[in-house]
Amino acid sequence: MEIRHKNITPLLEFVKIDRFYVVCHFKCKVTNKTVISTVPFEPYDGKIEISWQDMLLRPIESYNRYYHTSITIYNHDCQDTVVLKAFEKVSKYFEWDEYYGAYVYIEKRGFHFEQKAS
Repeated sequence: MEIRHKNITPLLEFVKIDRFYVVCHFKCKVTNKTVISTVPFEPYDGKIEISWQDMLLRPIESYNRYYHTSITIYNHDCQDTVVLKAFEKVSKYFEWDEYYGAYVYIEKRGFHFEQKAS
């Protein structure tokens, strides 16, 4: 199943945003397990080019152009949001279940092998 906002919002327990990171807590309603995902707080996904001349001659405008670029935390219409990036990072712990019609927490694949090997 494709990762979309309508499929992951039931898992979203809460989102904590600080200066450097966005922390999303995804909780499975079936197994009652919580998986935490931390992604860097990136103000802009593209490239902002500021020359040294701009920084020297127009420091306030340069600062505003970099640090005041909007970021999309969550939006049904946009597929490039922080919540989707956070879920993609921990998606290996979830599997789509047709019976429940939702993502369900699964044990990490290969965990038993890792335990025996160590």
